[in-house]
Amino acid sequence: MRRTTLHRTTAATAAAAAALLLAGCGTQQDGKDTGGPASATATGSGGASPSAAQPSAPGCTAHADLTAADSGRTVCLTVGGHLRLTLDGTKERPWTPVKATGTVLEGADAGIVILPGDALAAYTATAPGTARLTASRPLCATVPGRISCQGIQEWTVTVKVAKP
Repeated sequence: MRRTTLHRTTAATAAAAAALLLAGCGTQQDGKDTGGPASATATGSGGASPSAAQPSAPGCTAHADLTAADSGRTVCLTVGGHLRLTLDGTKERPWTPVKATGTVLEGADAGIVILPGDALAAYTATAPGTARLTASRPLCATVPGRISCQGIQEWTVTVKVAKP
């Protein structure tokens, strides 16, 4: 009996069609981002948080929670939206304070860091535009009297702010 590979061909075609469909979701029209994978909302779980409000701008949300796992992502907030981030560190590998570039985010009360090495930050989106959040920490534990590596772990997130 002869085996056919029709099911493999059909599955490959379906996968290719899905990839093309998703690739087209992040295109721009008239210079505006239409949403899609490149402007997806980032949270600690990699998706929209359960407490997130319904977005009013395509692909944007009014609230986002970030963690170290979100490094390299792009988050889209609506003007007036809130962003909170928590970077869990240790006494031996502490995070630097989070820095924000640009003028579209305004610092908000993030609370108190309880554990040594952690970094907390909170922001309110005040105007349309783009900002970049950064922090870093040592790759290796720093222990007095011991040799340590000089590597640095970088954390960055791009925040796009859109009108509601």
